[in-house]
Amino acid sequence: MPSTFAFPPPATPSLRILGSEARFPVRRIYCVGQNYAAHAREMGGDPDRTPPFFFSKPGDALVPGGGKIPYPSKTANFHHEVELVVALERGGMNIDAKEALEHVFGYAVGIDLTRRDLQNDAREKKQPWDASKGFDRSAPCGTLHPVSEVDHLSSGAIWFKVNGEMRQSSDISDLIWSVPNIIAFLSQLFELAPGDLIYTGTPAGVGPLQRGDHGEGGIERLGTIAIDIV
Repeated sequence: MPSTFAFPPPATPSLRILGSEARFPVRRIYCVGQNYAAHAREMGGDPDRTPPFFFSKPGDALVPGGGKIPYPSKTANFHHEVELVVALERGGMNIDAKEALEHVFGYAVGIDLTRRDLQNDAREKKQPWDASKGFDRSAPCGTLHPVSEVDHLSSGAIWFKVNGEMRQSSDISDLIWSVPNIIAFLSQLFELAPGDLIYTGTPAGVGPLQRGDHGEGGIERLGTIAIDIV
């Protein structure tokens, strides 16, 4: 007998898949902190001593394809962080790094939007990062490129511009923790599942966005994503 809900359940967040009419349903969004050495130093960390750490965003923070992003409330320091996004089609726990790429459906360009002032305040008080990272429309993500189209990515330029000015520029080969190692480590903490997204960390050069700014990020072979702050 079908379930009856008190009100209609929300739609499942999803991403466009390159070359397909089907869409990729999104379950959870995991994010890796400080996974490029220069950015770790930029944020006061030590890339040689810090193991990977994770935070999450709700699935409905997803902004498929980018577009208009309202400047969020309760912040005066709103930052961009361009990232390689990994989309999983298989889940599990304690996944071996040697087998981790078998769980990957594809890759996309994402932006981890951050209320930096709230994050810094939470860090000083040793409080959770939810308000600084998991707010509404904080996870823009571009078109998903299946592994069958682009293979697995271990290198390629990654960049972000604001109003045409380059802010972030690096290569995904500079990831401290590679995609297989991220998946393996994360699967020791959570039971991963099809539909999970992993934002793999951002290069140095993060900075503020203002109302009226146009931001554009890209990764070699994965195209671009653009946002407008309103």
